[in-house]
Formats: sequence, C-alpha cells, structure tokens
Amino acid sequence: MEAINRFKELFLEVWKEGVFGLNASEIIIGIIIFLLFYVLRRLFARFIISRLNKLVNKTSTKIDNTVVEVIEGPLKFLPVVLGFFIATSYINLSNELQDFIDLLNRTLITVFIFWLLHQLVIPFSFIIKNFEDKISKPLVNWTLKGLEIIIIVLGIVAVLELWGIKVGPVIAGLGLFGVAVALGAQDLFKNLISGIMILMEKRFTIGDVILVSNEVEGVVEQIGFRSTLVRRFDSTPVMIPNYKFAEQSVTNYSRRHHRRIRWLIGLEYKTSINQLKKIRDDITRLINDNKDFAKNENSSFFVRIDSFSDSSIDMLVQVFTVTNDWTEFLKIKEDLAVSLIEIVEANKASFAFPSQSLYVETFPSDQSEIFNPKNIK
Repeated sequence: MEAINRFKELFLEVWKEGVFGLNASEIIIGIIIFLLFYVLRRLFARFIISRLNKLVNKTSTKIDNTVVEVIEGPLKFLPVVLGFFIATSYINLSNELQDFIDLLNRTLITVFIFWLLHQLVIPFSFIIKNFEDKISKPLVNWTLKGLEIIIIVLGIVAVLELWGIKVGPVIAGLGLFGVAVALGAQDLFKNLISGIMILMEKRFTIGDVILVSNEVEGVVEQIGFRSTLVRRFDSTPVMIPNYKFAEQSVTNYSRRHHRRIRWLIGLEYKTSINQLKKIRDDITRLINDNKDFAKNENSSFFVRIDSFSDSSIDMLVQVFTVTNDWTEFLKIKEDLAVSLIEIVEANKASFAFPSQSLYVETFPSDQSEIFNPKNIK
C-alpha cells in the first residue's frame, strides 16, 4: 500500500513538473492542438480553395485559376504553422527554450512565405510569356528557372540568418572561389554568354533547320546553357558549343520565305528556234497558272535561253515555291520535273546529253599484219 502511495505521489509530481520543467498536461494538450491542426489541414485547404474557385470562375482569365491551383500546397502547410505556434504558445516554457521555439516558429513562417512565392512563379509565367515574340521561348524559360532559383536561395539565406549563421562571409569566400573557378572555366562562361545572345538575338529557335559552318545541318531540338542540340536528318544528335555560333556562320533555312528551284535544261542543238520559243512559253504559262509558285517582287521566276554548252542549248528555269515545308517542296519539285518532260516531248524536242564527236582521217586496212619475231630489234 505504501508503494502505491509513493508511486501516486511520484506520478503527480511528474505530471505537475513534467519533463525539463514542463507541465505534462500542457505538453499533452499542446500535442493534441498540433495534431488537430495537422489533421484538419486538408479540410482547411479544400475549404479555402473551393471559396477561391467560386470567385475565379467568374473571370475570363486563366492566371487567377492557376494561382488557386499552385497555392494549394502552401495552404496545406499553413495550418501546420498555426498549429505549432498555438500549441507552443499554450505551454509555459523557460526563457531559453522559449527563444528556441520562437526561432522554430519564425523558420516555419519563413518557409511558408518563400514556398508561396516560389509557387507564384508559375502564374507569373503567363505574364512573361507575353514577351516570347520579342525575345524567345527558351529565354523566357531560363528567366522563370532563374527566378525560382533566386527565391530558393533567398529562402535558405533567410533561414540561416534566423539561426545566427552569417551568410556574408560565406558569400565573400564563395566570391573569391568563384573568381578562381572563372579563370579555369572560361569556356563555360563563354558558352553561357553566347547562349544568352542566341536567345536574345533570336538567330534561331527550337524547330528551325540550320546549317552551321557548312558542316552540321539539322533541326534545333534544344538550346541549353552550355551547348545546343542539333539533330541531323539521319537522326544523329550533335551537341554544338554555343560559342561556335558566335564565331562561325549559321544559315537558318527556316527563315526563308520561299524555297528555290533552279535548273538548267539542256536541249539538243538540232532544236529549232520556234521549238525553243514554244517550250519557253509553255513553261512560263505552266508556272503562271500554278498556285504552288510564288509570284512577287522578291521571288520572281525566270524562263530564258541562258547559254550554249558543249553539247546542248541550256534553258534556265528558276522559280520559288510558296511553301517552305521540305516534304511539300519535294512534291512540287517532282511535279514540275514531270511537267517539263511532257512539255519538251509535246514540242517534239529532246534533252541533250554529254556527247563527243570523233573525226578519223584514215581507216586501217583490212589486211591483217603478220607478226614476225625477227622484225623485233
């Protein structure tokens, strides 16, 4: 019986004084408060989101809808912050422990604020993307990624400053380290600056067909910080350092308004003048009547007798297609080739081919020469 009384007294003493001078009942109540807020965080977020959705659905813009979607995560975290603050406020803490708990509360609030700012970058992208026509889509994506990184870094710095970790000396040390690294990584920064210039000047964009220094030809698939991915027409990927585009010539075929067809049609020398003129006029009429060919000041076409070659009279046919698509261009080019053959044949003319005439002054006699070894000296 005496042991039970002693246990009762010890239990009440622990209940009142608790652990580390904290009242056990206050600790239990604080934990219950925190768990209650933690459990209700989803209901709280859903309630706020549903209210906000009713408001934003009345508008025609998509930005406010995106804002509501991205803040759902921080809203679920907010009840946790509130629950921890209320729970720790209910408990009577010593001065030293109270300072530590205050730091925790400040840290949680700071994390909430910077998490919310980080999420708001997504709806902010709708505003920045309005400038894609003036700059470029990859540069816009770089800007958004850079903004996200800056917010994360500032959030980490703010938390470190709260805990008394001085970031200034660390940044100064990193600055000296950065200078040393920069001296050894000049190519990296050269590629980075060249990549930014590519995006700002819009020399080419993703999807363009380019030719780099008459060596690499293909479709631009990705413009990175250090290099650009160009996929050849045989599906081979080629990574080109960005500084190459600043030092070498780049031909952007996708910026052409039209594609050109330029042929020299070789006709036989026995073709009469009337036949030549009739073939010329028929080809001109064909091009004029075909909507696939461009007809303006910047893309005029020519059908003219151009030159006299060794074995043919050459007629120049130069025309520009309306389309810039490679597949459609090949189809138009094939149709034009077939039509030219039909026109030449319809005018009873023929295409010339390389030939050479031989003039023999004397022919060998029919008598065979008799081989006699004695005649060889």
